[in-house]
Amino acid sequence: MLWLLLDGNNLAYRAFYGMPELTRKDGFPTGALHGWVRTLWMLQDQQKPTHIVAFFDLGASTRHEAIHAEYKAQRKEMPAPLLQQLDPLKRLTRALGIPVIEQRGIEADDLLASAALQLVAKGEEVLLVSADKDFGQLVQERLGQLVPPPTANPKLGWRRLDAAGVKEKFGVSPAQIPALLALTGDASDNIPGLVGVGYKTAAKWLEEFGGLDTLLRRWDWVKPERFRAAVRDSTALIKRNLELVTLRADLDPGPITPHAPDAAAACALMEEMEMKRTAEEAKKRLG
Repeated sequence: MLWLLLDGNNLAYRAFYGMPELTRKDGFPTGALHGWVRTLWMLQDQQKPTHIVAFFDLGASTRHEAIHAEYKAQRKEMPAPLLQQLDPLKRLTRALGIPVIEQRGIEADDLLASAALQLVAKGEEVLLVSADKDFGQLVQERLGQLVPPPTANPKLGWRRLDAAGVKEKFGVSPAQIPALLALTGDASDNIPGLVGVGYKTAAKWLEEFGGLDTLLRRWDWVKPERFRAAVRDSTALIKRNLELVTLRADLDPGPITPHAPDAAAACALMEEMEMKRTAEEAKKRLG
């Protein structure tokens, strides 16, 4: 069996920006809905999963904001046309037989990570579907990451990462991804790292010192020497970053077992959104 665990917000944004500005006759936006359903069906056709589960954020992350008050503070609000489509997108997902997992105050990444690791512990095969670099830390035997192409360059295609792929992309093993991000920071989440330190430098340090703890203890051995004072003076920042970027494995995501699709409800919602061709395809797929 293969479980596909979807980073709902990540893929919803991708569906929104990857489609033209489609609307119903009354002006209600539908582009993200079209893109979302196309993505679901593409994943089903190409990956042949036995189970699909979608995870979404529901408000801000209490854990992250308690550690870093400015966490994701630089991000713009979700575009209004996408926000309008989010509720019907989730309803349509449920009607297609895919559970939607969300808990207020808990970031979807933590719920997804916990579900993935718990499934792997039971012997299941899992594929995380997201462009988020944080998920690289979870990759292991029976747990991979499927990364979509940038919306600006879809010809790059979808890439499936195993442990070797993570190493090739970031220069470190999956287990070292949190340490890497603790050093470099993550601008997309408003997590500042060491100025001038990118993946290549951070990966080189982690390889030389064997891990973050040794690196912080032996800061006076760091090369180039110009970074020594920064490493010495940023211990608290780096440890805080490590806590921010390390995904949780101990949460209860709730029921994740997929249910049978409700073909009538799915097609009715598609027709309500004037997605006629999609509704016709759904009838063929769902019976």
